[in-house]
Amino acid sequence: MKNGHAKLDYNDFVKEDRVHGRMYTDSDVYQEELDKIFHRGWVYVGHANEIPNPGDFRATTIGTQSIIMVRDESGQVQLLMNRCTHRANAVCQVERGNTKMFRCAYHGWTFRNNGDLQGVTYHDRYGEWFRKEDFGLRKVPRMGMYRGFVFGSLSPVGITLDEHLGQPVKEQLDLFIDLSPEGELDVTAGIHKYGYRANWKFQIENSMDGYHPNFVHQTFFTNIQHRTGAKLTGLFASSSNNLTRDLGNGHVMLDYRPYNRENSRRVQELLPTRPGGKEYLDAMVARHGEKHAEEILTAGGTHMLIFPNLVLIGVHIRVIRPVTVDQTEVFLYPTLLKGVPAAVNAARLRGHESFYGPAGGGATDDLEMFERNQIGLSARVDPWLVLARGFQQERLDVDGTVVGQVTDELTQRSIWRQWKKVMSQDGDTAARRGKPRQLTAAAGGRG
Repeated sequence: MKNGHAKLDYNDFVKEDRVHGRMYTDSDVYQEELDKIFHRGWVYVGHANEIPNPGDFRATTIGTQSIIMVRDESGQVQLLMNRCTHRANAVCQVERGNTKMFRCAYHGWTFRNNGDLQGVTYHDRYGEWFRKEDFGLRKVPRMGMYRGFVFGSLSPVGITLDEHLGQPVKEQLDLFIDLSPEGELDVTAGIHKYGYRANWKFQIENSMDGYHPNFVHQTFFTNIQHRTGAKLTGLFASSSNNLTRDLGNGHVMLDYRPYNRENSRRVQELLPTRPGGKEYLDAMVARHGEKHAEEILTAGGTHMLIFPNLVLIGVHIRVIRPVTVDQTEVFLYPTLLKGVPAAVNAARLRGHESFYGPAGGGATDDLEMFERNQIGLSARVDPWLVLARGFQQERLDVDGTVVGQVTDELTQRSIWRQWKKVMSQDGDTAARRGKPRQLTAAAGGRG
């Protein structure tokens, strides 16, 4: 029993091709998500480039728990709990900045930016038992990093970050990062922030949904076609050869590489004609060699969810933060590429701004859909949401991942499969990672 309610069997609420609406509206389910998904597993916290200098910090959260990501005086990235070890007062009140010390305003205790307790006011009233080394800011139990992407886990035990990500995810991260000839991102361009009145899972589902763009973003696509002649609706048509892809562990992607490969010659011809394009192409070839540079440029980044809260789309890093069962905050960090002409980065920013942010032409469309979803969930005559598109046509790709057509709901099914796995576990550790999903006839592998 929990809060007077019987423990749910999630097998009754999450099927292979549908999910019960209660999973978006039940406050007890939401609290269990925080505990099992956000407070036990690996969660994306931030990028190391956001805090490039000693003393740089950013206040953020893991789930709903306040933490500080800071680069200490030795240059190491630290994840510290934003809680004084005396009486639990938050020691950091601003979103970002630079400091050598964090000071608790309640009773004046001060902490170095590596978390060590530096000073205690009126120390004479403590006995000999008191040792400052025992009262530093508590560190997030586990921290891991992959090429600047910083992850944290509030559980001291569990699978490693390497196991959580898996090789397919790391390959996609490499494609995103290696668009820089120096192999490094600049994440200091700024932030777009927005919130919506609906469940957090609508954002991660939508981010990996190739079925909705031609309808939700019809006006944006029409404007692009009028201005440039480009017909983007073809990317998301049921006849498109683009893919949905299950990368394992709830990580999924929309894979545009089939389309990009068909048009790679045109891209390679156009790039040198754009401002800074020739210099950029030369730098990429010098760094990666002609063949691999072409592969990276053809991929053009990635469109991927790293479960549960990190999305990479276009040029930006998207972080989803659950606030309540029906309140969500989202943060978009447009990335620049180190080692490229200024004109190339300017084009990245202008492209990002055209769709996202308060002046963008598309992102607000999605927020309207999320809130309409939450309204729709109040009608419970038929409480199920259907995720069956393409269920009978999934297939195993040559790399061992499972794929479907770009408009298929394979990505949503894969997210929910991992969600149910984690939510159904007992004990204090995250479920052990299995091998990439293998198709059987029972699982929809008929294609």
